[in-house]
Amino acid sequence: MVRHFGKGHKRRKKGERYDKDEDEVEDQQVEEEQTDSENELSAQNGEGKTEEEKEMQLSEVEGIPIVPSDQTGKKPGVIFVLEKASLEVAKVGKNYQILNSEEHANFLRRNKKNPADYRPDIIYQALLSILDSPLNKAGWLRAVYVKTDKGVLFEVKPYVRIPRTYKRFAGIMLQLLQKLSIAAVGKREKLLRVIKNPVTQYLPLNSRKIGFSHSSEKLVQMDKYVTGVGDDMDLVFVVGAMSHGKIECDYIDDFISISEYPLSAAWCIARVCEAVSKKWHVL
Repeated sequence: MVRHFGKGHKRRKKGERYDKDEDEVEDQQVEEEQTDSENELSAQNGEGKTEEEKEMQLSEVEGIPIVPSDQTGKKPGVIFVLEKASLEVAKVGKNYQILNSEEHANFLRRNKKNPADYRPDIIYQALLSILDSPLNKAGWLRAVYVKTDKGVLFEVKPYVRIPRTYKRFAGIMLQLLQKLSIAAVGKREKLLRVIKNPVTQYLPLNSRKIGFSHSSEKLVQMDKYVTGVGDDMDLVFVVGAMSHGKIECDYIDDFISISEYPLSAAWCIARVCEAVSKKWHVL
């Protein structure tokens, strides 16, 4: 009689599956993967999240490097500081959310707050205008700093890719303010991170800090204005990211107005990027 199993191998009992060990290994691997996924999507205090929260609060945001690899950092560049951004976190119902005037008007009124002051879409549009500009893609953007109306300061790397929809952007901002940083997928590099105040400690010494206000008496043509700034100086542009009011920063060298009409933050940034692109021959 021929043996159907090798020497030293234990005969399996009747009815016992030969692939039992493999199934146990697969079950263990699946269980470990599920545990890892649940840990990544767990709440800040270890509490569970709803499916909607899991979709909105991404553990990581994908970054696409768009700065040329041959950038040395020796040439002058542009830095944007966005002041008074409306990014306030509050618990609405069972979930924490970024407050905005469209979705939370009743909630804000019940708490005696003016819904018109809660416009996180302004900072969203401003960041898109900066990061999608040819000026950034050509490698001239050094950094972007955002300061909320509550005084929280965070940095946005020039090569981060901001989500294309506001809902996903709000989820990213919510997680940033809760966990203090957002890393790139598959990497340890932090694309967005909360940093210590004041913002002046991160600005180059040899730089001209320019603020924008419609109420400024100094009305200029942006093309001519940036042409008059030396080519060896970094340009720091300070823009208000709020629905109304003006920025009041003591570190600004010059307050200017670039239009006879009030402009949104995104439009102001677009004019600035266009003028600087002409100065440095970016097409």
